[in-house]
Amino acid sequence: MTTRASRAKRTAAPPPTASPAPGHLAAVRGPLLGWYDRNKRDLPWRRTRDPYAIWLSEVMLQQTQVSTVIPYWERFLARFPTALALASAPLDDVLAGWKGLGYYSRARNLHRAAQEVVARFGGGLPSTAEELLTLPGFGRYTAGAVASIAFGEEAPLVDGNVARVLSRIFEVEGLPGDKEREAALWALATALVKGERPGDFNQALMEHGATTCRPESPLCLLCPVRGACVAFRKGRVDELPPAKVRATPKKLTLALAVWPHAGTLLFARRADAGLFGGLWELPAAEVEEDLAEAEAIVRLAASLGSEVKLEAALGTVKRQLTHRDLTLRLLRVSGPQRPTRAPAFQELRWCTPAEAAALGMSTAMQRALDAALGSGVLNGG
Repeated sequence: MTTRASRAKRTAAPPPTASPAPGHLAAVRGPLLGWYDRNKRDLPWRRTRDPYAIWLSEVMLQQTQVSTVIPYWERFLARFPTALALASAPLDDVLAGWKGLGYYSRARNLHRAAQEVVARFGGGLPSTAEELLTLPGFGRYTAGAVASIAFGEEAPLVDGNVARVLSRIFEVEGLPGDKEREAALWALATALVKGERPGDFNQALMEHGATTCRPESPLCLLCPVRGACVAFRKGRVDELPPAKVRATPKKLTLALAVWPHAGTLLFARRADAGLFGGLWELPAAEVEEDLAEAEAIVRLAASLGSEVKLEAALGTVKRQLTHRDLTLRLLRVSGPQRPTRAPAFQELRWCTPAEAAALGMSTAMQRALDAALGSGVLNGG
């Protein structure tokens, strides 16, 4: 049985630099394509050759599960059916269409890239990974995915699923994020994608990692390439790739101003950078977890550039984000003047709940708004 010390020693070793033998590559490529043809999931973006629709699916699938993406992709595509339609839409409409999907920088980059596609390429996506990389939001993975799947270019890609598959098949050592390991994985992906149906092969790699060569309890006995898998032959499947150590989420507390007036509430749009960048919210200010309400009001007043008076504390909403434990403290406030602009925000609006539904707002802020409305702030509660 492998000892923990020997495992650690092997994990720390640098990845191999030698290219795999052509026979090893062939033993992976052909069987994996055949397996994909027999077993691929019927996903809506696999039924289209529209590069824009394929690009949209790849952006949405980043850090998001397929089952979550499907209805969003269908609704978004119906609302913005072309790059021109997306480029012409106000950013607020785009963010509203993205509401609940998370990682909103993806939507902002998608919008900016669509505008560049229209301005520079006449509304059609460029067909090479090299050109795609010049667009906002296109990293090496997204460029490779769109170029290979939509245009048939022999462009490699490496995401988490592909990295796991290649690490096991070719016994690539190193921790996720290690530069030498990443270089080895991209070199392998580049060698494997060369040949017929590069887009299907890239999808086969991703599909295999998502459904068979899973992080936990991989289905090795059903694997079409286990005969070519070095980790399977050596009994190292559970070691490769080594688990990435996740940082403990940081605690973040925000005080939210719940300011009602004549059937409306005050909303603010954040700066584009940072957490919830560019999104709408009940105006918020960062506070310490145990900061007194009176001091929280001072912070909110500074953010709004307006005198603010505390009327009541309405409770808290807690959300678990990827890297943060978020606490939202809802404070009902009033003031002698209704602000229309503020130093800490791009824009302020007074909106009814129906109007607020059309704003691009994070799920966390939507929960806070629901809690505020549930407290009866608009009907004298």
